[in-house]
Amino acid sequence: MNTIAVPHTQKPTILIVDDTPANIGVLVDYLEEHDFRIVVAQDGEEALQRAQFAKPDLILLDVMMPGIDGFETCRRLKAHTEARDTPVIFMTALTETGDKLTGFEVGAVDYVSKPFQIEEVLARINTHLALRLMQRQLQAKNQQLQQEIAVRQTAEQSLLESYAQLKTSKQKQEELHQQLLQAEKMASIGQLAAGVAHEINNPIAFVNSNLNTMHDYMNDLLELIAVYERAESGLAQQPALLETIQTTRDKLDLPFVRSDLANLMQESLDGVQRVRRIVQDLRDFSHAGEVQRLSSDLHQGLDSTLNIVWNELKHKAKVSKEYGALPDIVCVPAQLNQVFMNLLINASHAVGQDGVISIRTGRSESEGWIEIADNGAGIAPENMQRIFEPFFTTKPVGQGTGLGLSLSYGIIQQHGGRIEVESAVGAGTTFRIWLPITQA
Repeated sequence: MNTIAVPHTQKPTILIVDDTPANIGVLVDYLEEHDFRIVVAQDGEEALQRAQFAKPDLILLDVMMPGIDGFETCRRLKAHTEARDTPVIFMTALTETGDKLTGFEVGAVDYVSKPFQIEEVLARINTHLALRLMQRQLQAKNQQLQQEIAVRQTAEQSLLESYAQLKTSKQKQEELHQQLLQAEKMASIGQLAAGVAHEINNPIAFVNSNLNTMHDYMNDLLELIAVYERAESGLAQQPALLETIQTTRDKLDLPFVRSDLANLMQESLDGVQRVRRIVQDLRDFSHAGEVQRLSSDLHQGLDSTLNIVWNELKHKAKVSKEYGALPDIVCVPAQLNQVFMNLLINASHAVGQDGVISIRTGRSESEGWIEIADNGAGIAPENMQRIFEPFFTTKPVGQGTGLGLSLSYGIIQQHGGRIEVESAVGAGTTFRIWLPITQA
């Protein structure tokens, strides 16, 4: 009979469990000749002890023994982790199929019938030792593969994290780029506003001067006309001249001209003053790039900003102002004006026709507050946590960059303040800015 050679670096250990000394002797002599290390036990209890210390590579186990039989011995062996994978070959004279099934159920891998053929025993031993060796090699290979998989998974996770970091870095870079573009845009607007203010300021100055001079001339002429009217009573002796004067006066409708001329002059002067205020507001707004902190009247800043955005507001909303006892605040005025402008424009976009935008100010201990509220559409609850994120906007594409509130949040933080928001869908939104009151 051909046998399978079992490669090994040391002698395989075989535990022989049999209560018949003759059987043990034959097996021991033959297996030792074939380079096996033999451990012997004569009953089940002894076999359990021997297996614990000898850690055999294979067990030849007799079924019929005094005390616990082979089936129970095998069951107990398999209950221990160390012997669970040790192949057990039953040696028995039992030939019933049920007995063999019982043996397989308790963990045996094979049967050798008594009286056994010694070469068959050797062949079965070598076969199962080879199978166990391959099983161990397979387990080792599986363990190695598991380790390699773990290494690859770690590498993949590291790559994913690196990719996520790169993506986040790229996103932040894009956000910074957009903020720079917005800053450049605001700087350009500021330069344009400064240029427009300068160009308008000169002609407005001489128009204002001319109007004031014309106002003086008008008063002089009206006074002269009054003198002429008083002189009419002395022209009774010259009826032709008197008739000419009266006809001319009636044709000119002098009472209306006198009244309307005064109204037109006052309206012109008021208009020039309004243009001068707008020019000054533009000049103030054009200083957005300045970072010098000054003690500033925020009420003046609010009024200036309202002038700048009035064209955006006047057709949509009524603006109410309720200014409290707000002291001057140390700040960069142009930056806070930009915040006011962002909030006012957002409010104008939120309200419908006949909307209301309320501006209130006040002081609470060491802080001043500015409140801008509207009765517009409100902010959905799911968006409340995101309104200050860069580029977040609920407006249609092309209508807003999503940077206004983000930039405003940053400006207020740089001033050591904070922004609070309250909103209800369909009821409107209130932004309240808190700023520390400090001395310059």
